[in-house]
Amino acid sequence: MQLKKEIGLFGGIAVIAGIMIGSGIFVFGSLILVRVGYALGLSLLVWLVGGIITLFSGLTYAELGTMFPETGGYYVYLKKAYGKKMAFLSGIMNFVLASSGSIALLALVFSDILSYVLPISGYVKWVAAAVIIFLSLINYLGIKFGSMVQKIFLIAKLIPIIGIIFIGLFLGTEEVVLSFVPAGGEPFTKVFTMIGFGVVGTMWAYEGWTNLNTVSGEMKNVSKDLPRAIIIAILSVTIIYVLFTFSIYRLIPLNDLIALSEQGQVLPIPAMMSIFGETGMYMVFVAVMISVFGALNGSVMVFPRVYFAMSLDQTFFKSFKKIDQKYKTPSVAIFGSMGMSLVLLLFNVEQLLTFVVFTGLIFNTLIFISIFLFRKRNPDINRPYKIWGYPYVPIIAIIGMVGLFIATLIEDLVPSLIGLGVLLLAYLFYTFIIEKKIKKGE
Repeated sequence: MQLKKEIGLFGGIAVIAGIMIGSGIFVFGSLILVRVGYALGLSLLVWLVGGIITLFSGLTYAELGTMFPETGGYYVYLKKAYGKKMAFLSGIMNFVLASSGSIALLALVFSDILSYVLPISGYVKWVAAAVIIFLSLINYLGIKFGSMVQKIFLIAKLIPIIGIIFIGLFLGTEEVVLSFVPAGGEPFTKVFTMIGFGVVGTMWAYEGWTNLNTVSGEMKNVSKDLPRAIIIAILSVTIIYVLFTFSIYRLIPLNDLIALSEQGQVLPIPAMMSIFGETGMYMVFVAVMISVFGALNGSVMVFPRVYFAMSLDQTFFKSFKKIDQKYKTPSVAIFGSMGMSLVLLLFNVEQLLTFVVFTGLIFNTLIFISIFLFRKRNPDINRPYKIWGYPYVPIIAIIGMVGLFIATLIEDLVPSLIGLGVLLLAYLFYTFIIEKKIKKGE
C-alpha cells in the first residue's frame, strides 16, 4: 500500500510558506532590533540575509528532492549520503527534540496569544495539547484534507500581514532612517558578530523551508513543482518579512521602538494601536493566531512522514510504517508524533526554540555537504533540477550554517548541550542495539 499523490504546485507553496510564516515575524522583531543595536537599516539587512541563506539552502534541497522523490526528505538524503546510522540520528533528534519541539512551540504560542482574547490564562498548556490532538486527527483523515486546510490558512494569514504592510507603507508617518551603525558606536568587527546573532534570531521565522521535501513522495509532479514551490515560497516570504518589518518602523517613532524592543514587546501591536487603538491590538492577536495555526497544521502534516520512512528502514518502531487502509495516511506515525509533542509541552518556549534551530543547523550542514558527495559518486544520476550557482551556492549555505551553529552554541549553551546529549545517547542506542538487530536479521 502506498501514500496518495495529492500535492500540486500551489499545495507545495502552501506547505512551505504556510509553515514558514508562523509566529516569528510577529514576535521576533524586537529581538532582532536589540541584537543589531537598534540600527534600523542593519535589522532589515539581517532579515534579508536570513532569507538569502534560506533561499540558497532551499535551492540545495530542490536538487536533492528531485533526485530522490521519496517520502522522508532529509532522512532519505542523509541515509543515501552517509548511511543508516546518520539518518537515524537525524530522525531521532527531530522526533525527540526538533520536529516535535516545533509542534509544541507553535501550539504554546497559539494558546498564549489566545489567552489575551479568551479567559484561558490558567489553561494555556491544556489548550495547546487540545490543538495538537485536533490537528493530528485532521491530518489522519488524509493528505488532501490536511493540504486543503494548509491552503485555506495560508490565504487567511496573508490577508492581515499584507494589510499591515499596506497600512505601514501608506498610512505610516515616521521617517525611517536606515542606519547601519549600531547605537553605542560598536567597533567594526563587533558589527559582524551582531549581524550573525541577528540572523540566528531570524532562523525560527524562516524555519519550515525543508518540509515540502518530506512529503515529496506525495507530490503529483515532483520534478517540476518541487523546485518551483521552494523558490517561489522562500522568495515571497523573504520579501514579505522585509516589507513587514519596514512597515512597522513607519508606524512607531524610533525612541518608542527602542523602548518597546528593550521590553521584548510584540512590535506589531503598538504599531496597529497607533492607527486603530485597542481594536488594532485584537487585529494583531487574530493575525498571529491564524498564522501560527497554519504553520502548526503544516508541521503536524509533514513531520510524521520521516518517522514513517525510518520505520520502513527498520530503524524505528515497526508500527510506524502502518498506512491506514481508508485514508492512506501513516496513522501510527501521526499519532506517535502527537504523543511526543504533548510530552515536550513540559518545556518552555526558549528551550524549545533552541532545540529546533540547533538540530536543524547540524543536519542541514551535512545535507548541504552531501550535494558534493552525490555529484562525485553519482555523476550520471537523473537530476531534473540542478542547483543554480553550483558550487558557490551550497558553499555559501554551508558557511552560513556553520557560523549560525557556533553563534547558537555560544548564546544558548545549556539547551545546546541537551541537544548534544540526546545526539550521543541516540548514537549509542543505534550502535549497540539497532545495529546488532540489523546484523542478526541479515
